[in-house]
Amino acid sequence: MNNSYQELSWFKLSLLHFLYESHPELIDNNNLLNTRSDLASKTYSESIKNGHTQQEAEELATKDLYHGLHFSKHDTLVTILWNEFPREIPMGQAKEFAIKLLPKVEGIFSKYKLNDEFAFSPEFHGLYVELTGELSIWVGEHGLQ
Repeated sequence: MNNSYQELSWFKLSLLHFLYESHPELIDNNNLLNTRSDLASKTYSESIKNGHTQQEAEELATKDLYHGLHFSKHDTLVTILWNEFPREIPMGQAKEFAIKLLPKVEGIFSKYKLNDEFAFSPEFHGLYVELTGELSIWVGEHGLQ
């Protein structure tokens, strides 16, 4: 097996795992998986050829692999469920419940300019409060269905 194939496989598996954990709505996006893993593999190979250390090359490739994916709607919902609804939704069910809730609150997310740094912006608090209110209403009307 040649090195570029191994690198591609590692990057693709790494991204797939990340999407599974933080962006389950993107897990079936083969275009994203292939494009990003190919880009990361190319970045890694070019970085090594240009004299970067393995660690530096991995950091550059990882930056390309996860660009635009650091903020997660799913992780935000899970955090809200853990923090604000621990009695209603057990921690062990929060990730699955967040997947179910995401389409119901997509309109709220669409009001915000989401990017990699959004969780550290002043607007994040507004999103958090708005989502918490919407989830409170939804849980009150539907329970844990």
